[in-house]
Formats: sequence, structure tokens, C-alpha cells
Amino acid sequence: MYAVVRTGGKQYKVVKDDVIRVESLAGDKGDSVELEDVLLVAGEEGVKTGKALSDSKVTGSIVRHGRDKKVLVFKKKRRKNYRRTQGHRQNFTELKITAIQ
Repeated sequence: MYAVVRTGGKQYKVVKDDVIRVESLAGDKGDSVELEDVLLVAGEEGVKTGKALSDSKVTGSIVRHGRDKKVLVFKKKRRKNYRRTQGHRQNFTELKITAIQ
């Protein structure tokens, strides 16, 4: 059984016991999180989408919070002595999927 959920503006295909990195969520390590924006659930009884998913949810527990690798943004205009460097590190939360309902 698997599900497709949306969180942080992105979609993730998840199976029970998967560990995924999502945009930063509120909560502490070990807390339970419910992802209620379920787009699709597929299992033994078939595929469910749309209004059939009104009661479906995916639960997970927070494994850890962290920050990704640095992404460098470099701007340059040739022959104008214009150079700008900027770095960015995105926050993330690792979730372990515990149940798909």
C-alpha cells in the first residue's frame, strides 16, 4: 500500500516505514504528525482519489530537524565589475511514515 501526499508545496510517494525529507514542520523529535492533504491511496482494494479520500490521512513521527547543504547563487555582469555571491541553506524535517489510513 502506498500514498501520495502534499506538504510544503511538494508531492511525495510514501510507503509505511519510509523516511522522507519535507519542508520544515513544527514539532519536536519523536512527535507524531498527521499529513491530511492526501492525493492518492493505492492498496489491495484498488486506487482511491478525490472525494473518496475525505477521511484518509498519513501519520508519521519526526526523526530529526536539520539544514540542507549550502546552495550558492552567483550573479555576474561581464565587463561591469558586478559580482554578487549569496548562499542559502534550506531547513528540513525528516519524517518516518508510521501509518497510511
